[in-house]
Amino acid sequence: MKTPTSFSTLTLLGLGLAGWLFGMPIPTVPAADSGSASRKTSPGLRMLEELQTVITDLAEEAKPSVVSIFPVQAAGRSREAGERVPNSTGSGSGVIVDAVGHIITNNHVVGDATEVEVRLSDKTKLFAQVIGKDPDTDLAVLKVTTDHPLPAARFGDSSGVKVGQWVLAVGNPFGLDRTVTLGVVSGIGRENINLSRYENFIQTDASINPGNSGGPLFDLRGDIIGINTAIINFAQGIGFAIPSNMAKQVMNQLINKGKVVRAWLGVGLQPLTLDLASKFGVDENEGVLVNEVFERDPAALAGIRPGDVITKVDGALVDTPNKLSRLVAALDPGSMAIVEVVRDGKRMNLNVALSERRDAVVTASLPQSRSDFKLGIDVQDLTAGLAEKFRLNESRGVLISKVESGSLAQAEGLREGDLIKEVNRADTGTVGEFTIAVAKVKRGDTILLRVLREGRAFYVVLKPSDH
Repeated sequence: MKTPTSFSTLTLLGLGLAGWLFGMPIPTVPAADSGSASRKTSPGLRMLEELQTVITDLAEEAKPSVVSIFPVQAAGRSREAGERVPNSTGSGSGVIVDAVGHIITNNHVVGDATEVEVRLSDKTKLFAQVIGKDPDTDLAVLKVTTDHPLPAARFGDSSGVKVGQWVLAVGNPFGLDRTVTLGVVSGIGRENINLSRYENFIQTDASINPGNSGGPLFDLRGDIIGINTAIINFAQGIGFAIPSNMAKQVMNQLINKGKVVRAWLGVGLQPLTLDLASKFGVDENEGVLVNEVFERDPAALAGIRPGDVITKVDGALVDTPNKLSRLVAALDPGSMAIVEVVRDGKRMNLNVALSERRDAVVTASLPQSRSDFKLGIDVQDLTAGLAEKFRLNESRGVLISKVESGSLAQAEGLREGDLIKEVNRADTGTVGEFTIAVAKVKRGDTILLRVLREGRAFYVVLKPSDH
């Protein structure tokens, strides 16, 4: 696609639109003999018309690359019939990304299908093979075969996307082919939406409806800056798109390898609350807390320990577990990464030789923190029978045998069967050691516990009350 107009022109047009929208004075040429002549010569009106032309030209250039996608029966299907999957909710959109027929869409649009029906802008119907899927980012790549080049869109650089910039979403909502909606980027770097493993969404108010999934989000230059993936049903005007840089990286791996290979660090993580940050000598949200290090994995071999706070990976700041996961996943297995950690108040850089991420890795769960509580637990030494009962592969530790209702411990998410391994960074293998460690806590101080639950570790900060 060609660039519709220059940035400076768009800026001027935007100023003209702002004046029109918000009541700011828009200069006009002195009126002629009639009101009609005055409107025709108004610079403000001319700017709006030019802006309108930019948008309509962009829409016309963008639409041919957008396709409708319908999963078809996996077995017992006639190609001529093109029978769609019964009760399928997977129909959606996609965008052609090269002239030879590669199409990117959402994984949830494709579902379990190995072949889908694709309808082009000229109403041509083709069958596309699913050449790769990545549930972790909700992306899939298809391939159609034709005897002529297809109209393709190009990827832009999503790292330059800014809140407030204008975007166009193109798709097929409710079966309405190649619907175009205009809006702005209303947020970037959105995560914790619980839609996929690696979340870094672009949020937009450009209308995205059922059927838009998998369609492109364009900037005003006609470049793809995102792949539309989700809406919030109860929040009108909020939609999310996968950034184009992530989509392009995943697409290239699916085309070249048939799967996505990601690097693996080998740690369990949790975010830093204010209380945890204070205990570990860092600022809140400055890094993420390592609560578990898996044996013989890269982090363990490099010397990373539970209680370390990871603050950077190859110089990139880390402020959430999701951010760390994305940074590591973007690296190649076998490559070296420089991981900055804070340990006992000291910063150090560790060289980590990354391995390939294993499937079905479970990250540690963690309770949320509160600032006003009391302890409220009974503890006992761990026995072989208790270890088996609570699925603990441990021989030593202090088992929580009771959690008082309404207590501090209950509020922090502790429960019967949790195994306390550390108190204020000191190993605690027996009730006696636990009692001594707790007795050292001064009035007003907090207690940092490292806890195991069903083989997974997490940290909890408790503030014991005076009664």
